[in-house]
Amino acid sequence: MLEKTTRMNYLFDFYQSLLTPKQRSYMSLYYLDDYSLGEIAEEFGVSRQAVYDNIKRTEAMLEEYEEKLLLLAKFQERQRLIAELKKELSKSGHAGAEALTIVEAIEKLE
Repeated sequence: MLEKTTRMNYLFDFYQSLLTPKQRSYMSLYYLDDYSLGEIAEEFGVSRQAVYDNIKRTEAMLEEYEEKLLLLAKFQERQRLIAELKKELSKSGHAGAEALTIVEAIEKLE
């Protein structure tokens, strides 16, 4: 479950601007604020089933966006490459230290 939650949080970060305000609210409350379906339903004056259906549809939409745009996959690959580059640069001497500083600055931009 934690893996799915982490994935949804990343997908939400990348694609939230493509969602409707209601979808953003439901996903934010459910995944970021850890509200239950019942709490969200109460907050919006709808049934628990309506919240569940909306969240499931939104999850499917986020997965479709990722399938087409691959923003999360590219982010994860960049993170892997940066870690690999930092590891190699840490083995180098003084020149490696300067390059490592640049790589860490690039990493902060992510």
